[in-house]
Amino acid sequence: MKDDLQIAVVGATGVVGREVLAGLYARDVPAEQVRAFGSERSKGLEVEYGEDSLEVERATAEAFRGMGLVLLATPGEVSRTLAPAAQAAGAWVVDVSPAFRGDGNVPLVLPGFNTEALSTVTKGRVVCLPGAVTTAAVHVVEPLRRAFGVARAQVTAMVAVSSAGVRGVAELEKQTADLMSGREPEPHAFPHRVGFNLVPQVGGFMVGSPWTEEEAGWTLEAARLFAGRGDAPVLAGTAVQVPSFYGHGLVINVQLKKAGPVEQVRAALKTSPSLKVLDAPGERVYPMPMLVTSDPAVHVGRVRAFPQSPEWVTLFAAIDNATRGAALNLVETGLKLAERERAA
Repeated sequence: MKDDLQIAVVGATGVVGREVLAGLYARDVPAEQVRAFGSERSKGLEVEYGEDSLEVERATAEAFRGMGLVLLATPGEVSRTLAPAAQAAGAWVVDVSPAFRGDGNVPLVLPGFNTEALSTVTKGRVVCLPGAVTTAAVHVVEPLRRAFGVARAQVTAMVAVSSAGVRGVAELEKQTADLMSGREPEPHAFPHRVGFNLVPQVGGFMVGSPWTEEEAGWTLEAARLFAGRGDAPVLAGTAVQVPSFYGHGLVINVQLKKAGPVEQVRAALKTSPSLKVLDAPGERVYPMPMLVTSDPAVHVGRVRAFPQSPEWVTLFAAIDNATRGAALNLVETGLKLAERERAA
């Protein structure tokens, strides 16, 4: 990385933004090379950067002058405005929102899976990342695809409220307190009360479709990531908002093209450096959101096959949606781009 590269972290006061700062600090990026940006409401606040603190500046087009790398931990509507501004200022941009995932001109990159796609970034200077559920599912499916071939993967994702950022966390905290005090809370961040409830809707529904944008996004993102790998599997499923603060849980039903014993399935999963296999259910060892906090690996376990249909394998996976599902992908992709600039 260039010693004078200036890195802008936009959305620095949010759930993901704070993890991005922690990730940069853990990789020894000096504080003088990092600047924190946020909304007008966040301007003037301070965020931790190791033992230092950074004052949050307002994110504007003019603020990106002199920035070499802009990491966007912002909602899609904000990214659509700020990414072109940062690009025009000459910066490389990495965006974690859904804003550009459907744009075939913007590379979709998942570190540890298709990092080579960064070599195709020549003029756009914008890179986008998949969502947390896609990140987990693709990392689980890929070693099975290599070993057995995969026709499709059906996902039921239990999505933590931090997927809606700070306001989602605050809403569950308040609803829990209200309900414990006998008060019925009003929903704001979610379509229904999420406290002591399950809501089978994450995000808005697509126009004229029974699928939410979150669910449709998994299928689109997986298709883009697996493109060019020959036997690209189809990924689809249901997203459920659950009253958990951090960490997504995924039930994944995988249809193999060539059935194999569960022991071979487990062995295939263990070949992936992106996964941590926790699969001793008799000893109560299996993935859980509370175990995956701040872990860069996706946890997977509860590996089972149906005797009547041995080509179907069921697994349970967990991912820290704020770190591996978002922030670490931002940091790793951004620093890879910075290395590429240095080598150019």
